[in-house]
Amino acid sequence: MTIPTQLVLEALLADPRRELYGLEIGEAAGLRSGTVHPILARLEGYGWLSSRWEDIDASAEGRPARRYYLLTADGVQAARAALARAHRPATARRLRPQPGQT
Repeated sequence: MTIPTQLVLEALLADPRRELYGLEIGEAAGLRSGTVHPILARLEGYGWLSSRWEDIDASAEGRPARRYYLLTADGVQAARAALARAHRPATARRLRPQPGQT
């Protein structure tokens, strides 16, 4: 898992019940939009995220509608497990002694 993907997941897991739009996620993760949105699309394709478009009158608001993202229940579990695996130090993966070691 790439570090940018880990940063996006950490931003989403900060409050898994809160919908965030792309710019908020990017700011929380310290990443640019061009990096964040492909990650969000991929995570949504995996079923880890759901998304919806904001229902506003763009001309009245003076900005385009935002797309909000929310981790699914399965996505919360999968993200936590993936981050736990990613953050595990390499030495922790080698718990068994190597041949010739006691």
